[in-house]
Amino acid sequence: MSRPLRVALVAGESSGDILGAGLMQALKAQHADVEFIGVGGSRMQAEGLQSYFPLERLAVMGLVEVLGRLPELLARRKRLVDTLIQQRPDVFIGIDAPDFNLGLELKLRRAGIKTVHYVSPSVWAWRQKRVLKIRDACDLMLTLFPFEAKFYDAHQVPVRFVGHPLADAIPLCADRAAARQALGLPVDGLVVALMPGSRGGEVARLGDLFLSAAERLRAMRPGIRFVMPCASPERRLQLEQMLVTRDLPLTLLDGRSHDALAACNAVLIASGTATLEALLFKRPMVVAYSVAPMTYRILRRLVKSPYVALPNLLAQRLLVPELLQDAATPEALAQSLSPLLDDGDVQTEGFDSIHRTLRCDASSQAADAVLRLVGVR
Repeated sequence: MSRPLRVALVAGESSGDILGAGLMQALKAQHADVEFIGVGGSRMQAEGLQSYFPLERLAVMGLVEVLGRLPELLARRKRLVDTLIQQRPDVFIGIDAPDFNLGLELKLRRAGIKTVHYVSPSVWAWRQKRVLKIRDACDLMLTLFPFEAKFYDAHQVPVRFVGHPLADAIPLCADRAAARQALGLPVDGLVVALMPGSRGGEVARLGDLFLSAAERLRAMRPGIRFVMPCASPERRLQLEQMLVTRDLPLTLLDGRSHDALAACNAVLIASGTATLEALLFKRPMVVAYSVAPMTYRILRRLVKSPYVALPNLLAQRLLVPELLQDAATPEALAQSLSPLLDDGDVQTEGFDSIHRTLRCDASSQAADAVLRLVGVR
């Protein structure tokens, strides 16, 4: 090409920023002259992305919760469409954030720009008719999980399963003793990781619940210790305020969620990508989640999948306990977690085969697929 390959990317939250940065690294490794525009966080910007506005302006959770932000989101998307049509990238890659990115992709594709969506929405679980919009919006879907690719094949959507970057990054066998030493934890004894999520709304709903469950677990298991990674300084402050009236042997960590997972015997965890990380570290887990009551009532009617946790979706059976909404009480969480501290191998025996299935050098696979789409490979 006589000019650099121009790639536009939009990530909607921190997990997308990680995926986007890995993809950008792989694109640079496979193509000598490439430039990046769009929206991303600090990791993507470190790889050379010119970000038009902060990624955090797109981060919102829930169905009801998004309504207050809808005018801003729609205005930002309209400006992005106009800017990207003017910039004429060779390809646009929407990373997750389907409610924002699919509409963007549809308009850009109609304007003659090739479009890729990286990370399938849960279309196989709910709102399955979205696959028709995806087929119109995307020249290519890149999926992290093999069962997703089968769904798109069945609906005539061009797709490539690329694997999951986390499966590439996390070792097949984590060193618990080394992780405990790095965190200043005793080599012996029971350690439970508490991971109530990375968003403020998640921590507001699950933080106190997880801490109350930890208090009950401590009463059942004297001598137990806890670690709790904080996704940001804001989340740390939020959790510190929740701890003021509690007396728990708990270590707050700035980030370092992988160290926490490597060090622990089991984890109490919010439903989401972190459950996949726990699986890849081969740690037994109890999964919990809570959303606004109205959001939950809507989702309960729409969701077709019997599972919400990624380990269960990947195994296609109830591999890990899921305690959702009113079922997620401190007592129930503690009672579900306690047996895993003695016999967690019963839960984790299938985790290794899932890890190996997902270990495909995902960023390189995704970059190869993008370059083939634009005709430079």
